[in-house]
Amino acid sequence: MFVKVLGSAAGGGFPQWNCNARVSRLAWDDPALRRTQSSLAVSPDGERFVIVNTSPDLRTQILDNRELWPRRRGSLRNSPIEAIFLTNADVDAIAGLLTLRERQRLRLYASEAVLATIGENRVFDVLALDLVERIAVMPGERVTPLDGLTFEAFAVPGKIPLYREQADEAPDTGLMSGETIGLCISGRDGGTLFYVPGCSSINEDLLDQVDGAACLFFDGTVYNDGELRDADVGDKTGRRMGHVPIMGPGGSLNAFDRAKIRRKIYIHINTTNPILDPNGAAATTVREAGWEIAADGMSFTL
Repeated sequence: MFVKVLGSAAGGGFPQWNCNARVSRLAWDDPALRRTQSSLAVSPDGERFVIVNTSPDLRTQILDNRELWPRRRGSLRNSPIEAIFLTNADVDAIAGLLTLRERQRLRLYASEAVLATIGENRVFDVLALDLVERIAVMPGERVTPLDGLTFEAFAVPGKIPLYREQADEAPDTGLMSGETIGLCISGRDGGTLFYVPGCSSINEDLLDQVDGAACLFFDGTVYNDGELRDADVGDKTGRRMGHVPIMGPGGSLNAFDRAKIRRKIYIHINTTNPILDPNGAAATTVREAGWEIAADGMSFTL
């Protein structure tokens, strides 16, 4: 199974277009630090791909990764991207669907809750309904979007997308209704990859689910729960946004220690998160705890 990180940042990318906080300034000054919004490409053979979450940066990600270009010996319209899998309906996970609108045959997999949200907005019908099959996946169900790849969805604590929140009430950030799912991805050789870019808390079910994984990509949105407030760029906490922090009570840094996971990688990293400073203390802390920090273009084979 070939795995490539197309994007590693949270919504808005790194740096966000109007953010001048300390960590974001690093990326304004150094293009090598910049990251697009979180997305993963997975393939059984390096030729056919499933894209996991279609960020608003998808066209740029395709341009930056030759594996995803149309094949020169194919038809005048072709793509090695054969399927899409969505883990939630946030803007940074679904907006890239609009890039895939040129009547290309695809299979779109997601939970019933996410497909319902997409179905409510006719703009997504630009993915021609006669060519793009929408396939609902239930938690615990195993599907094979490509021969040689098996995906199993499982519910994780999360919330409805921001644009569906009611202005006068705080949303439930612990929903287990399929608004937010994780994925277990297996290749022919049996190695398992877990992709959980959004998760509001870490429970025993999740720890049992990922135990023994070859690789875990996990929600690294914020380092500290109140870092947006501390940076004076927002008033929401990480948990209010549906993301468990890395540090602090219930944080993810040491939560997976009892699970036998060969490789742990933080992904979906917010523009305020100090782990994005490669020479900073936060990055050192997570690395010393056995975590890697995802970057665009990171690739490996399981």
